Amino acid sequence: MKPDMFRQPVSVLVGLGFPVEVRSVMDAYRHLAEWPASLRDSAHSIALKACGAALRGEIEPETVRGLYAAFAEKHDLLVPEDQVIAVSRMSRDRDPQLY
Repeated sequence: MKPDMFRQPVSVLVGLGFPVEVRSVMDAYRHLAEWPASLRDSAHSIALKACGAALRGEIEPETVRGLYAAFAEKHDLLVPEDQVIAVSRMSRDRDPQLY
C-alpha cells in the first residue's frame, strides 16, 4: 500500500453526481484543487492544507481523510451508505489497475 493511501476510501459524488472513491491524499488533493474558486470556504482551505502537510510527511493520511470527509459532508458530496458498495464495484470495473 502506498504511504498516502486511506485505510477506507471516502465515496463522493463528482461532476453531475457521478460517484467515485477517493482513496488517497493525492486523490483528495486533486479533487480539492479542481473545486471551483467561487465555492471554496474554510473547510476547503483546511482540507487542502492538510493534503499538503501529508504529502510532505508532516501529518498522517488518516487525518487528511477525516478533514476531507468533513469537507465532503459539508458540501453534500458524500455518497449515501446504501450506495457505497455499488460505488466500490463501479470503481474497480472502471480502473482495475488501481486495485
